[in-house]
Amino acid sequence: MLSNFLEGLIIGFAVAAPVGPIGVLCIRRTLNHGPLAGFLSGLGAATADTVYGFVAAFGLTAISGFLLDMETWLRLGGGTFLIWLGIRAWRSRPAEDQAANTKRGLGLLSGYLATTVLTLANPSTILSFLAIFAGLGLASESRAYTHASILVVGVFVGSAAWWLFLAFLASVFRQKLDGTGMKWINRFSAVLLAGFGAVIVLGAG
Repeated sequence: MLSNFLEGLIIGFAVAAPVGPIGVLCIRRTLNHGPLAGFLSGLGAATADTVYGFVAAFGLTAISGFLLDMETWLRLGGGTFLIWLGIRAWRSRPAEDQAANTKRGLGLLSGYLATTVLTLANPSTILSFLAIFAGLGLASESRAYTHASILVVGVFVGSAAWWLFLAFLASVFRQKLDGTGMKWINRFSAVLLAGFGAVIVLGAG
């Protein structure tokens, strides 16, 4: 069973590691709100990775088929949300944004939920897990529940480990930024988010 956990850990880390829109969000929130906010944003992606890993590990073909049938709508929704986040990031002021989130007590939760939804809305994630699990012979409807469950736990830990590492790196960089640097990083991340969203929306057609 340890081998199942290690397999899941490696897969979860590998799927999470490529830096895309979720990585940009994690970095931006670490720079603006601190490492805990960045890590929890990444943890939302780890949660979604775990859901898709569960679907692939247990061979739930009906669910995966439904998600792939909904690919166009999921991409449109996720891409539009990213464009909105990019516009909001461009217009925001990091210090004021942080103070508002702290006052409302919603910053950490909203960051977690946003990345969970965005990752779930990305059909390429489920395709990645299906391809990896099938290639390694890990996906099967007859697979022992205990082994499959341990594999899924490994996926979560591996994915979460990547986001913890990324938030840590961003927090180290954050200490070297002044107000002007934060402003330009904020603008740059806004352009990246909106750009990722536009590419996703255009690719959904």
